Amino acid sequence: MSDLSALPDTATLDRLIAERLDALLPKKLEELRAAKTPSMTIIATKGTLDWAYPPFILASTAAALGWNVTIFFTFYGLNLLKKDISDLKISPLGNPGMPMKMPFGPEWFKHINWNIPNAVQSIVPGFETMATSLMRQTISNKGVADITELRSLCLEAGVNMIGCQMTVDLFGFTHDDFISEVKEYCGAATFLPMARDADVSLFI
Repeated sequence: MSDLSALPDTATLDRLIAERLDALLPKKLEELRAAKTPSMTIIATKGTLDWAYPPFILASTAAALGWNVTIFFTFYGLNLLKKDISDLKISPLGNPGMPMKMPFGPEWFKHINWNIPNAVQSIVPGFETMATSLMRQTISNKGVADITELRSLCLEAGVNMIGCQMTVDLFGFTHDDFISEVKEYCGAATFLPMARDADVSLFI
């Protein structure tokens, strides 16, 4: 017959269990963190050529690192899901962070910041078209992928692209206006839990 008096009392047993958990838990948590696939959600709200790059660059990079990535396209960002996005433009008007640099000519000429006043930009016919053309030439000169190619890279890497159904209804679009790879259209109530559970969530 065993001697029950040799067993530790409840307080001692609780202390031993706590000490053992303190020793094992940090290692177990570290193993779980190491095994977890990082995730990122991006809210894309802009539909111009220059603002199209940040969500696609960040998404394609994260996907290449093995992350699970979801982009939620809402309001003007929905334009980035259209079948043809080759006609995206930029608008330097009211954008003080965008000095104009020329993509041609000698090096000293290329390095000049052409800070053109808004008053001039607003009255010169075709200024937006000219600025867009210069931006596209700069992108080409630097060997940067165009937006269509960058979007395709994201899709090939498994980036999940979601359209905002409220914006679709608001602007009178139909699902046929967008690329077939968009499998889901939803609202903020569906997207917010995704953003809450993501390791990184960005608003662009």
